[in-house]
Parts: sequence; structure tokens; C-alpha cells
Amino acid sequence: MKKILILLFLLPAGVLADDLNGADTAWILTSTALVLLMILPGLALFYGGLVRSKNILSILMQCFSIAGIVSILWLVAGYSIAFADGNLYFGSLSKFMLSGVTEDSLHGNIPEGLFALFQMTFAIITPALIIGSFAERMKFSAVLLFSGIWVLLVYAPIAHWVWGGGWLQQMGVLDFAGGLVVHITAGVSALVAAIVLGPRVGFPSKPMPPHNMTMTITGAGMLWIGWFGFNGGSALAANSDAAMAMLATHISAAAAAMSWMFYEWIKFGKPTALGTVTGMVAGLGTITPASGFVGPAGALVIGILAGLICFNAVIFVKQKFKIDDSLDVFPVHGIGGMLGVLLAGVFASSELGLFSGHGLPAGLTIASQLGIQALAVLAVGVYAAVATFIILKIVGLITGLRVSKEEEQQGLDLISHEEKGYNL
Repeated sequence: MKKILILLFLLPAGVLADDLNGADTAWILTSTALVLLMILPGLALFYGGLVRSKNILSILMQCFSIAGIVSILWLVAGYSIAFADGNLYFGSLSKFMLSGVTEDSLHGNIPEGLFALFQMTFAIITPALIIGSFAERMKFSAVLLFSGIWVLLVYAPIAHWVWGGGWLQQMGVLDFAGGLVVHITAGVSALVAAIVLGPRVGFPSKPMPPHNMTMTITGAGMLWIGWFGFNGGSALAANSDAAMAMLATHISAAAAAMSWMFYEWIKFGKPTALGTVTGMVAGLGTITPASGFVGPAGALVIGILAGLICFNAVIFVKQKFKIDDSLDVFPVHGIGGMLGVLLAGVFASSELGLFSGHGLPAGLTIASQLGIQALAVLAVGVYAAVATFIILKIVGLITGLRVSKEEEQQGLDLISHEEKGYNL
């Protein structure tokens, strides 16, 4: 009897629980917590340090409130739109209020409730990324209304296109952890929002440096750590795909941080902490769609290119077009996401020697896969841009978008929340 009990204990968890895999479940539980760590406090601190001191609480409050609102909307309809059976463009509402999601229901070999929760954290961080583009000037009520509508009308449908059985997934697009679903949607929407709202008072002639780089670097470190759950967890299993995704993620982040730092050092004479951590974030965003498909050498190239291209994109957007994307959401996440989606179609190939990845879908060449990737970038970018413009116009009619010039100069902390981040 003792030997039988020992053998049962050693059996894989799936054998004992109707195909529920204990190891995979434990890993996705951990990954979910890591992704939430990216948002609260990671992104909140990263963004918070980048704004002026009179707006620090507004950024923290926006991140915190978006986490709450999106969580509720994901429960009500977001998950159903993204992952319930429907057509090629939109999920049905059969999972309304997570109907049918019970302790016993599974998604693959993990609890469906856990899958819904893991995907919820992705839905939270995406609109939270966008707030960096209109930081320091958008009404709090407008931020909340915009974020809620945007998640249901932009994020959830595109998640269905790519991950929920939609038309891009049917075409064979490669997006392991959200280059299309997260970074391109957030980046393009951020650019539209920055243009619609217009620049902050004093931009571009008045310097607006970060008020607390220590806070920003602390948040950046949390993003780096949390991204292991973001990309590694997207394997939805504790397996070699998750391990390679984490390795590729780390290499790309390191390479992008260094390529940005050295490029800045050569161009301007000194490396900055702000540039180095921004490069790291660019590397993380760029590797996201490719992380589960490429090898370490491919990840190195992706990271180096991410640092160089996103660096120049920041300069181009702010200096060439004079667009006040306050915290560089489009050049870092939008351009990085586009670059990563395209490069996934190259470095996923198993025919590149040292730079080979896991292999392209059967019957596809690098050229044909690149065509699919490019079409996906275009479709997602156009849909996100048009939908975001419409949502902003609707929100503007309901609440107005911007605070007044006088309120902006006083700071959103006092105007929106009657509080100060610092009482010195």
C-alpha cells in the first residue's frame, strides 16, 4: 500500500485531476502575479518618476484605477469578447460575467479561471501604457471613460483576432505574447491621443525633465522582472517554450539597454540612466511577439535593433513632428511592437543557422510569413487608430478631454485629487 501511494504521488498532476497539470497551473499562477507586478507598482513607478512632481499622484491614481475598472469590465464582457466562440472578428457574449467558468472548467490543462485572470492582467496593462502619451493634461474622468471603452472596443476584439480564433490567428500570424495585441494597439492609440489632445503647456520650448529618476529606475527594474511572467507565462505551460521565451526576453532587454546607452553616449557625449532604462523597455516590448519563436542569437539581434531604432523614433516624433507623446509610448511600444512582429517572421525560421528559431508554420517561407506579419501590423494599427480617434471624440463630448491651462500649470494632483505627492 505504501508503494502504491508513493507511485501515485509521483504521477504527473494531470493524471490525478482530469488533465489538470499542477506544474503548469503553478507557473501561470506565478506569471499572473508577475504581470500584475509590472503594472502595480512597476509601470506606475516608472511613469510616476518621469512626470513633474505636481503630477505624480495623478499617474499613480490612473494606473491604480485602470486596474480596478478593467478588471470589472473583463469579468463582465471583455473576456467573452476576446476568447468566447464567435466569428472571425468578435467573440460572442456566451462568457458574459464569466458564465461557465467554474472550478472544474479547464483551458487546455490549466483552470479556465486562471487563464481568464492571466489574460485580465494583459488587458489591464495595455490601456495603462497609453496614459503615458497624455500624461499631465487629461482629465481624470476622461482617462477612466476612455480606458473602459477602449478595452472593450479595441483591446478585446484584437485579442480575439490574434489569440481567440480570429482571422489573424487563422492566417498564421506570430504574436507570442502581445506585440500586436498589447504594444501596437497601445502605441498607435497613444500617438492618436497625443495628437488629439495637443501638447502640454510649454512644449517643446520648456524643459520638462523627470522629477524622480530613482523612482523611474525602480519601476523599470520591476518591469524587467515582471516581463518574465508576461512572456514566459504566455507559453501557458512550465516547459521549454517558457524557458526559451524567458531567455530571449532577458537577452533582448539587456541588448537594447546597452545599444541605446552606447548610441546615446556616442551621439551626445554621456550615457544617461533615463536612456538606458528606456532602451531596456524598448527591448522588452520588441521581443514580446517573438519571444516564444526565436532563439538566443535572434533575440540578441532584435534587442540591438530595438535600442537603435526606438532611440531614433523618440527623436523623430518629438523633434521632427513636434508631437508631445509625453512618455514616448509610440516610439518605444508602438515602433518596438511593429519591429518585433516583423522580426518574428524572420528569426522564427529554422533556416538561419546560429540565428535560427523554432521554425515557421508548415508551408510558409520567411517571405510569406513576413507578408502575414506586415498585414497584421497594418490591420491592427489602422483599426486601433480609427477606433481610438472616435472614442476620444465621444469622451470629449461627454466629459471634455483636457484640464484648463491654469489647472495644468497648477498640477493634476491638486486639481483632480486635492492631494500632493510630496509634503515638504
